This record gives sequence, structure tokens and C-alpha cells, in this order.
Amino acid sequence: MALNVGLVGVGPVGDRLASILKERQFPMNGDLRVMATRARSEELGGETVQVNEISDEQLDGLDLVFFAGREGAKGASVLWAPTAIDKGAVVIDNASDFRMFPNVPLVVPEVNMDAVSPETKHIANPNCSTIQMVVALAPLHRAARIKRIVVSTYQSVSGWGQAAVDELLQQAPDMLDGRPPRHDPTVMRKPIAFDVLPHIDSFLPDGYTKEEHKMVNETRKILGDPNIQVTATTVRCPVMVGHAESINIETVRPLSAHEAREILSDAQRSPGVVVMDEPNTEDYAGPDEPTYPTPRDVELPEYKDAVLVGRIRQDDTVDHGLNLWVVSDNLRKGAALNAIQIAEQMLARKLL
Repeated sequence: MALNVGLVGVGPVGDRLASILKERQFPMNGDLRVMATRARSEELGGETVQVNEISDEQLDGLDLVFFAGREGAKGASVLWAPTAIDKGAVVIDNASDFRMFPNVPLVVPEVNMDAVSPETKHIANPNCSTIQMVVALAPLHRAARIKRIVVSTYQSVSGWGQAAVDELLQQAPDMLDGRPPRHDPTVMRKPIAFDVLPHIDSFLPDGYTKEEHKMVNETRKILGDPNIQVTATTVRCPVMVGHAESINIETVRPLSAHEAREILSDAQRSPGVVVMDEPNTEDYAGPDEPTYPTPRDVELPEYKDAVLVGRIRQDDTVDHGLNLWVVSDNLRKGAALNAIQIAEQMLARKLL
């Protein structure tokens, strides 16, 4: 069944949404209807498209609307999602505004697609860092029930947006040439080139950032377990695309590193996961050196849509502890692809 599809927002996530819809041959009637706060031409999905100023009329006749994030002083979905829904569309929303609303399911298709019902009209896409973490941890949670998660993230600049990407591209040659790096403190508080910043989103009174709170609250909601203890430190790194996470878990039931590796290597039990934790066969590698993923791996076609897991090992400092290293493309699986997979699953389940 072909759908009339709209897209609100044209930043890096909007660009990936447009390209992935074409790449996966999502069934659309005609062209994608692209909207933003002002009309202009934009390069989206490898071609120049006309962006229309969003209005009631622009939302007429749409079956499905993707919101790609924020454009303007308020979240676009706060202003326009109710209108789109009133006009008969299903909304899949990448913004953070509605993620913790009880009546808005927060969905990662590999984990909790059953949260979407025939009555669901507004679905929230989780935070990019949360998505990749729960894809990797949900199979282990089902097997041994996770009671505590400690996560430190290594997040690329594209997670902030195009302005942060541009800053890194400017600052790296500045510093290599011995010049003070050009820097706009309204983007990131300090220059990002050749540095790491333990500061993503704004700080809250408890000393944690909003990004860190998102990982705590969203993980509990997606896994359906409010009792999981989660603590996070989120860090911005001078990487263009691809987030990495060092994750420590403590489970209720015993779970060895070997068992965890077997679970995560099973495509039926762990959809969307690729384990890169095997003996390294390269000539330069030592006999006990394993393979492991890095953000550069998500540039490879075979890994672009996957959550990559490596460094699976026992943590002997606690009962039933494990450490994992998790990498994924924050713009694809961490945002655009996850939203499209939700729509694909809704079509498959006849919910759209």
C-alpha cells in the first residue's frame, strides 16, 4: 500500500530520512512532501528538493509524517504534530518533546514494537545513544534481567547537528596550521578538534546533563522496567558520524561473557546486532587480540544499519557483571533508519 508521506525538518536527520526512504523503496505516492519553518531549496537525499513552509494546508492528505527534529524556537512537533494527527496522519517524531509522555510509545522496533497499537497515532523516536544501547542490551535483559547499567558515551559531532560538523571541519586545519581554532560557544562550549567534551545538552541542578537523563529515563521506558538502575556520562568526541558506548551491566541471573556473545550473535534473539569480537586473523595482530568495532566501521555498507558489539567480557568486581563496547551510526540507526523501520513494521502489521 503506497502512502502520502511528509517530512518536517531538513537537517542531517532529514537528509538521511529522505535518502533511506528511497534506498529502502518505501511505498510512497509521488514525491516526499518536505516542510520546514520557511520555504527554500535544499539538498536532500542527494538531490535538490523544494522545501515548503509548513502550514495546515501542507499537512492535508498525508498518511504519515516524519518529524526530523527541531527547527525554530519551539519543537516542530509540539507546534504541528497535533494538526497532522487531526488531519488523519500517523506521526513518527524524532524530537525529544513527547518521548516521556505516557500515551506516546517510545519505540525501537527490535525491542518493543508491540507498544504500537491500532489506536497509536503519535510515536516517539528515542535518543540516538539510547537506541543503540537498548538494541544491544534488550536480548541480555530478556535472558538474565539487567538490574544496573553504567554507560559512558563517545558521541560524534553530527549528533549535535550540521553546525558542530562545520566547526570540527574548520577547527582541525586551524590547529594543524598553528592557528587558534575558530569557535562559536553557542554550538559547543569549547573547541572540539583534538579534544573531548563531557557536555552534551544543558546541565541540570543535579550535575547531570539532559542527555544523560534521557538515557536513564528512555532506557527504562523502552525496556519496560522502571526498576533498572541507570547512570550515564555522555561525551562529545571529534568524530564526524558514529557513536560509541562503553557499557557495564549487572544482571540478576548469572550470564557469562561466552553466553552473552552467543545470544548477541544469534540474529533471531538479537535482531539488528552484529558481534565483532572474534580472534583477529590479521598478520599484525597478537594471538589473543580480538576484533572490535569503531565508528569508522559504520561507513562500511555491511554495517551501516547495524548495532556493532565488541569487547564482551566479564566484570569480576560485581556479581553477574559484564562489559560491552557498542557502536552505531547515530544518524541512521540512531535516528532516521529507526523511524523508517517503525513505519515499515506498522505497514507489515497493517497498522498504517
